[in-house]
Order: sequence, then structure tokens, then C-alpha cells
Amino acid sequence: MFLNLSQLSVRYPGAKRPAVDGVSLGLEAGDIGVLIGPSGCGKTTLLRAVAGLERATNGQVVLNREVVSSTTHHTPAENRRIGMVFQDYALFPHLSVGRNVGFGIEQLPRAARAARVADVLALVGLDGMQARYPHELSGGQQQRVALARALAPEPRLLLLDEPFSNLDVDLRERLAHEVRGILKAAGATALLVTHDQLEAFAIGDVIGVMHEGHLHQWDDAYALYHRPATRFVAEFIGHGVFAPATITLVNNEVSVQTPLGALQDMDECPLPSAYEAGQCDVLLRADDIVHDDHAPVKAQIVRKAFRGSEFLYTLQLASGETLMTHVPSHHNHAVGEWIGIRAEVDHVVTFARGGNDESTPAPGVAVHPETV
Repeated sequence: MFLNLSQLSVRYPGAKRPAVDGVSLGLEAGDIGVLIGPSGCGKTTLLRAVAGLERATNGQVVLNREVVSSTTHHTPAENRRIGMVFQDYALFPHLSVGRNVGFGIEQLPRAARAARVADVLALVGLDGMQARYPHELSGGQQQRVALARALAPEPRLLLLDEPFSNLDVDLRERLAHEVRGILKAAGATALLVTHDQLEAFAIGDVIGVMHEGHLHQWDDAYALYHRPATRFVAEFIGHGVFAPATITLVNNEVSVQTPLGALQDMDECPLPSAYEAGQCDVLLRADDIVHDDHAPVKAQIVRKAFRGSEFLYTLQLASGETLMTHVPSHHNHAVGEWIGIRAEVDHVVTFARGGNDESTPAPGVAVHPETV
């Protein structure tokens, strides 16, 4: 691993609990990692600890086989060769784009510095804009200048703290795709912090979900959605609800009984012995629930959200359970209307009944694959 964190913790003086608590993860050279989670979960503190701006109270940070942080050693931030892109870009308003980008490479001869500035501006799609000033640029262009400035010194690792938060919502996902292309073209290894799932999915090779200082899962987007390691990840990523279920074994075949009937054609379903009396909660995502007028199970629409190509319906069964489903937007049903639904679940995700297992992985799911 190019970047390896082992049981990293950060506790602020006087705090009741660590801001970062025993986080372990690994990032390969050239990969882009993303930390996501609610406000106050510790993701920015973790980023700052990797940068050397916060001192770790426990654990270790290894960068390209060099220990830069441990209980006995702390390499100062300026000696780690790490670039940072901040939330507000931190551009100097009185300096031109060229001088902003060249700020961190002033030790180079003038010709070499000018060539490097031109190279990174071309890389971020701002070739020929050296003479402009930050106030003459759009928000997306300012973000690219900040990225170019961070890449100019050729850092070993690039850290980005909420780099798209100052941009319009419609621009964020598109720019995330563009920034991913820039980082890949530069061969950069990067770790990014965001609270936006679409940004994380658009830019990250591997994504970490954090909550209350703990890293719940470090995995790709597909695994986070379909194989969440903890209840928190299951609830935080995507749309879905938990429904009571009972796992049974009949004629050597596992069956999961739910309010929608028995689930069929399932992958990786746990055995009934995984839970007391086989009783558990099963995750039913919005794309697991199919609108079918001919289905025997009916549900009442209690809320609807128009998403352009589809509606996100919140439903309630006659037995009281709540479900969600994505339905093409030409199926424009009214709130209060009853519609037929059925379950099509490929990945069965279960947790102990009652919601008290936030930090306990579901059977067969790894929290930090290949890094712990």
C-alpha cells in the first residue's frame, strides 16, 4: 500500500471521545480514496492527521514505506510532500493564476517554473489563463486553479477537503468526474473528503464511510451499496429501510420470510443459526421493490418525490411496515393511492433485530478488506 493507516486515533484535549478512533485503511499508488460521512464524523480530522496538521494520539501513518506519524514520531506537515486543496480554494486574490499556481515551486529557476505552471494548467484545462485573476474565473475554474497549484510541486499524496462544496449542486457531480480524469492523467494518489454520495461515487476508487470517529467500511461503491458491513452504512448509503424477517431452512434451502412474502433467488444469504430463532432485519432498498399492478401485495403511497426520470415513492403496507421504491415517472400515482408491489432482492443484507448492531458486520461481510 502506498498510504497505510493503522489504528490511527486523534483526541482533542478535553474531548469526551476521540475525533478519530482506531481507523485502519490502505490506498494503492495512483488510486483515489474518498472519506464520506455526516458532519462531525471525523473525516476532516483524519485528513488533517494524514497531512500532519493534527498530531495523532495513537496509531501510525505510513506514506510510500516511510513512517510519517506514530506514537513516537511526527514528521512536520511541510516535510511530508503532501499537497492540499481546501474547501475555499485559498487562492491569493492579488496574484494572477500563473503566480497562484507557481507559489509552491518558487525554488525552481524561472524558466522551469513557467514550464511547470503551463503544464499543470494544461492538465486542468486552463491552458493560456496564466494572466487572469481569481475574480475573473468561475467557481469551477477557481477549483481547477487550486488543483493545479496543489499538483505543481509533484506531491507524493494529494488531499482534498470538500473541494466541490462551494459549487452549484448541478455542477458538483460533473466536476467530480472531470477532477477524477485530471488526477488519473497526473498519476496522482489522492484522498478526498466529502459529504455528498454522488461526488464520492463519481470520483472514488475506494470509499470509506465514517461515523462518530469510526471507519465502518472501506470498499468500492458497489460493495457499500450491495454489501454494507454495518447497519449505519446500509442506512447512510442509498435509499432503503429495514423490515422484520425470519430466516428458515427447509429441505436444505434457505428462505427469508418478509412482509412481502418469501425472497427468492438470493445470493450470500446467512443461515438461520446466525440469529436467534432466525429472526433478523432485512435491508430492502428502493430498487429491490418493484411496482407491479398484478402483485398480490398492496401498499399505500404516503410520500412521493419527483426525480425527473423517476419517482421515489415512500410506501406503507397494511401491516404498518414502511418501504421505498423507484418507479418510472410516467407512473404518476397520487399520495394515498394503493399500488401493487413485489420484492426482487439479489443481495440479501441482514442485521440483528432491533438496530443495536451498528458496529457489527453482517455475516460474511468484511469491514476493511485487505487493510486490517
